[in-house]
Amino acid sequence: MSWLGPEEWQAVALSLKVSIWASLLTLPFGIFTAYALARWQFPGKQLANGLVHLPLILPPVVTGYLLLLTFGPQAGMGSFLQQFGISFAFRWTGAALAAAIMGFPLMVRAIRLSIEAVDPKLEQAAATLGANPLWVFVTVTLPLILPGVIAGAILAFAKAMGEFGATITFVSNIPGQTQTLPSAIYAFLQVPGGESAALRLVVISVGVAMAALILSEVLARRAARRLGGL
Repeated sequence: MSWLGPEEWQAVALSLKVSIWASLLTLPFGIFTAYALARWQFPGKQLANGLVHLPLILPPVVTGYLLLLTFGPQAGMGSFLQQFGISFAFRWTGAALAAAIMGFPLMVRAIRLSIEAVDPKLEQAAATLGANPLWVFVTVTLPLILPGVIAGAILAFAKAMGEFGATITFVSNIPGQTQTLPSAIYAFLQVPGGESAALRLVVISVGVAMAALILSEVLARRAARRLGGL
């Protein structure tokens, strides 16, 4: 990274920080949501499925604005959380929240497909031996879907690295605080002579995205071979 300037390196480091936290913190919720959609039958299941995938089809700016209305300094939830020292608007934590919401549908879909590929009879066999549902999931389902879980986390990470619309709407574009890779690219393109810096960041963005896609594809194929051998 020696060929990056201080401001560029700052944007890369912040993007990595935001993306890692966004992926790790949403992973438990992604696994639970994917399992519920794949295995459970409950009223409003289609509505829940639609809400989970809504960020994929909504304009990112709309998602960012809704986050601002919900977690902004003057919003009800935002004011409540500030009493406990928790703030999202115009901070890197808000960028992580926005990135997590935008990447969540991709994570859930990857994990759900892995769960649906597991033969329910394997889980039923473990249950007949006296294992409770949680233990069945931990010892039978989770090992089988692990490649899908990792692939989902990687896709969410890649989406978080590239998130722009929701992030800039919710937390603005403050260098060193909320300026992620896409925001930095946009900022460099707005000033004369910033094209070279923007190009360097574009190269990094493309490299990270391609690596994530290739890795997720490899893991998906490994999961398919693993389940096919059962």
